[in-house]
Amino acid sequence: MAYTAGDKILDDEYNTFVNSSSSPFGYNHFAGTGALQYGLGESSISTVSVGDTINAAHWNSLFTAMATIAGHTGDTLTSRSAVSAGDTIAIKAAVAADLATLAASVAAGSPNTSAVTESGDLEAPTSSSTWTGSFITEMTVTFANANKMRHFFNAGGKIRITPTRIGNGGASGASGKDGNWTNLYAAIGQFDIKATTSARTGSGETQTSAATNTGFYDLGTGYTSLIKINDNTYPYASNYVEISAKLNSAPGSATVITIKTESIDGSAEFTYDSPNPGSADTQAYRNGQHKHTLRVFSTTTGGGLASAHDKSGDATASNSTS
Repeated sequence: MAYTAGDKILDDEYNTFVNSSSSPFGYNHFAGTGALQYGLGESSISTVSVGDTINAAHWNSLFTAMATIAGHTGDTLTSRSAVSAGDTIAIKAAVAADLATLAASVAAGSPNTSAVTESGDLEAPTSSSTWTGSFITEMTVTFANANKMRHFFNAGGKIRITPTRIGNGGASGASGKDGNWTNLYAAIGQFDIKATTSARTGSGETQTSAATNTGFYDLGTGYTSLIKINDNTYPYASNYVEISAKLNSAPGSATVITIKTESIDGSAEFTYDSPNPGSADTQAYRNGQHKHTLRVFSTTTGGGLASAHDKSGDATASNSTS
């Protein structure tokens, strides 16, 4: 029998709303433990047995739980009032549609949630004081278990990388390259890795490549390039920043994400013949000190969820300047 107005709701229909692990997904699958992009780590709702009567407490348990998830994801659900014992339990409009809305938000990484909090700088490896060639770092974020990692991203958690220049390359001030590196890093801005997407907050320069529809669930055990930005001014067009990421296992069993940030100085160096004409700055072709910063946006209970999700650790796995 179909779930339609005028009919009684059957136990299997209610159980589908609560526990279906295939489309249309039930509450427990996208809000409980779930699998892959479904699941927030919330407590599951009990199903009913064959032949049980669906009563007011069953409905209210489901609707209250749905409203809690909507409070986190920022979704608007069909307005419903609680039912009381003794009421006629009638068909409730748009239950399947509202469940689908919530499931879609969770699968997208809860992009509209405001229940997140930004950490301070967790890792901030720096380059040599002056350098040419490359400054490359690898930073890791670790989770207590694979479910915790999934639930972090599903609930709207994200990882942020911010590259900056913090020193001058010239012997007595900024080198010719320093200002261009400042502009190049501003074009990256803050780079965020989310559940299914990644994006820079900056703009400009030459975007050589970008995988904006690539996030945690698209990563493998080898590095995937997420963005590469080249300088757009002569003679520094071969200078670039590239950010890549990988997991220690497939999504669903992974517990560690590693982010590699590469600042590459590919522009030609130059020197002065002796004697030095006009005592020119012979260090003017060098870069000043740079920094790659890692922050994490953890999820909170501010939207109503019972469980907050955070990483369990972080580290600088490698830091090289050449």
